[in-house]
Amino acid sequence: MSVSLDQARIIADASLVKARELGLKPLSVVVIDPRTSIVACLSEDGCSQMRQRIALGKAKATIQLGVGGRALMKRAEEQAYFVQSMNGLAGGEFVPVPGGVLLRDQSGTLIGAVGISGDTSDNDEAAALAGIAAAGLVGETG
Repeated sequence: MSVSLDQARIIADASLVKARELGLKPLSVVVIDPRTSIVACLSEDGCSQMRQRIALGKAKATIQLGVGGRALMKRAEEQAYFVQSMNGLAGGEFVPVPGGVLLRDQSGTLIGAVGISGDTSDNDEAAALAGIAAAGLVGETG
């Protein structure tokens, strides 16, 4: 089972709507499937050059270890060498901070992940959760 293109579009669009409501800096939103393939990616005008790659790294990190970005950040604080090793194995594309959210359907099946970058990690996560809720799905951060 995987996040559909329609669901990914809803997530990306609704995340950006929430970001504008909150007055956040320009964001990049990436929605990936369980294989870490990109299903949807949107970057707002004015987004800095690295934001899409950071968002993808947040989403990939959650899928690759099976936990949300908030839990990954805690693990990075407690086990820095382990997370550094994971980043090496991931080719430097492992970003263990909030804004990476696992994506589950209503039955709890993992169907993908969302990564957002552009504002503070907490604000990125809030926008992701709003987008996920708009699609009728469940986000897992911790």
